[in-house]
Amino acid sequence: MSETLEMPLSDVNEWLNKETASIVEPLRADAKKMLEDTQAKLEELSDACDKLLDDAEKEMSKGSRKTYRRAKFLYKLAGTFSDLIEKVTVPEEINGKTLNETSEQIGKTIKTIGQEKTKWFRAISPYFIISRRRFDVSFKRADDSFRNFTDFLAEEYAKAEKAENVFSKIEELRQHLGELNEYEKGKETRKQKKELLEKKITKNQQKMQAIQSKGEVVELVQLDARIKELTKTVKHELRHIQKSLLKFQTLVNSPGYSLFPEATSKLDEYLTNPFDALATEKEGYPLLRSILQKIDDALDNKKMKLKPSRLRKAKDQIDNTVNKAALVSLHRDCSEAFNKKCELSASGTISECRDERAGLQDRLKDLQTQKSLLEARDARFEKEHKEARRRVDEQKKGLEKIVLELSNKSVQILID
Repeated sequence: MSETLEMPLSDVNEWLNKETASIVEPLRADAKKMLEDTQAKLEELSDACDKLLDDAEKEMSKGSRKTYRRAKFLYKLAGTFSDLIEKVTVPEEINGKTLNETSEQIGKTIKTIGQEKTKWFRAISPYFIISRRRFDVSFKRADDSFRNFTDFLAEEYAKAEKAENVFSKIEELRQHLGELNEYEKGKETRKQKKELLEKKITKNQQKMQAIQSKGEVVELVQLDARIKELTKTVKHELRHIQKSLLKFQTLVNSPGYSLFPEATSKLDEYLTNPFDALATEKEGYPLLRSILQKIDDALDNKKMKLKPSRLRKAKDQIDNTVNKAALVSLHRDCSEAFNKKCELSASGTISECRDERAGLQDRLKDLQTQKSLLEARDARFEKEHKEARRRVDEQKKGLEKIVLELSNKSVQILID
């Protein structure tokens, strides 16, 4: 075998036409000749139908009671056969598709005539025996010719049909190659969109970072960290009276015990947000002192009960807080931090930065959503792209195999 030929897909059609012409054209000529023979035999069969019509018409004109009904039926049957044969058309262009279509049409016609002939000629017997025999002979000749034609199509014309089909496969490969190119173009477009989105996201994040770097914002961030630490400290300092505060809240909410509204509100605040509760107390934290004194009284009067270990720790904490000013320094630090945060939060710069940052966060969220959707589409398109590539590769290999079988030459089809 000669060395492999490299050939662009666009040249394969013309090259293969030349290579297979010596095979295809003689087979087409033979197919045409055999089809014409079948057509001639069908015309003879049509003449036999005309003879049946003539004989039936003559017999009907006699008006014989024995034969009139059979003659009338034969006339109708022969007319049906004649119409079926007349509908058969022979194609001008000879190729595998037209030959198979014509073969199917003729096959149906002969099958129908054969079934109806076998069924109804018996009913007409013993009359019109000569006409029926003449028709049977013509029908057999048409049937034999058609069988020879179909055998030729199935066996000898198969190679020509393979050569004809390869041209449709070339066109199919072109179409799928076009789809693949579209996927690749779309992939590049989506890549550019993704890069643009990433640039916008980076720019947005840089703007947010710039806001975070402003003096007042940095100070506020540091202050938030300070408040976070102070919150932990307040919770730690009040840990031994936490259970007492909870039980006292239940006592205050029960019938028969009252606490003035400001203290009740502050009690709830110490349980939910101890930092804010302490930070917003006046100097000496009078509300907390008042609450703790009432808790101490409730413990002494047995209106509240604690386990001995908790009771001792709670009593010590109450004493340190009420009588020894244990929280004075912590109260001052919390008040300073709280007031400073309120001052910074109320400033025009912080308010402006907060609004700008909120807008940037919304924009960043929108950009990240767009990026996620684009990545999801990318994953789907990538799967479709791989499928398109696989389909093109399979069709290319199949086409190269057929070309080898038809031409006995190894051809590598170039599609890029």
